[in-house]
Amino acid sequence: MATERIDVRGVARLARLALSDEEIERYGAQLEDLLKHVDDLKQLDTSDVAATAQVIESRNVMRPDVLVPCLDHDVVMAGAPQPQHGFFRVPKIIAEVG
Repeated sequence: MATERIDVRGVARLARLALSDEEIERYGAQLEDLLKHVDDLKQLDTSDVAATAQVIESRNVMRPDVLVPCLDHDVVMAGAPQPQHGFFRVPKIIAEVG
């Protein structure tokens, strides 16, 4: 049973889906069941329900900002293959034009 509220064949064409007549009937019935469920939900009294975007309360979890010592500069530079003036020397990756 195809739904009368949604043109399943038209939606399938827009989505570029090639559906058989059997699939049109099956998906139409599923869509109709879904729309009936939405209609049932529309009947519920939600006047006492606060509008929300989150179902579960969310909150920020903070931690103290603690200074953690980094590696010693001299130790790091000692392991560098080509240290130069306290920095890492690396190969040039941009070719010069000319």
